Amino acid sequence: MTNAENKIIIITAPSGAGKTSITRWLLQKYPKLSFSVSAATRQPRGAEQNGVDYYFMSVEDFQQKIKENAFAEWEMVYDGKYYGTLKSELGRIWAEGKTPMLDVDVKGAIHVQKQYPNNTLSLFIEPPSVDELKKRLESRGTETPESLQTRLSKAAYEISFKHHFDRIIVNDDLPKACAETENVIRQFLNW
Repeated sequence: MTNAENKIIIITAPSGAGKTSITRWLLQKYPKLSFSVSAATRQPRGAEQNGVDYYFMSVEDFQQKIKENAFAEWEMVYDGKYYGTLKSELGRIWAEGKTPMLDVDVKGAIHVQKQYPNNTLSLFIEPPSVDELKKRLESRGTETPESLQTRLSKAAYEISFKHHFDRIIVNDDLPKACAETENVIRQFLNW
């Protein structure tokens, strides 16, 4: 399935901690890294494109892929909303001679680590505090009071798992967190 060269970088964090910003910065700087496009059963938002932002699929198709063992990891993240990493997506990236970067939730990250124990570097991006996380989520202007509370409760739960990961990077300053993440990845990939 994998060989010693087929490494995986996993970046996980509670929603609003900055993992997507850090991931985008790294992908822009290093063409040898490739974003692993996740599968999702939710509808596209705004200008999102199938195969670029997510592989959008129906719940039925997603469940069929589960039966076929086609996922490296998958979760029902929110009620009725499935997300996952297709094994074929990892294979596609490795075939290009690149290293996949997975931007996944905490449970998904733990599953990938278990499936590929010798090939992964897992990074947990931690917000400086739950209060700061609340401010970041509120500033997006996309949350209702109920969805904000749901995300904050989930964030507190996810933070309790931070010690399952190879490195914890506190994102209290985005450029500093990007540089720290870059250094850890460069060591892992021997760059």
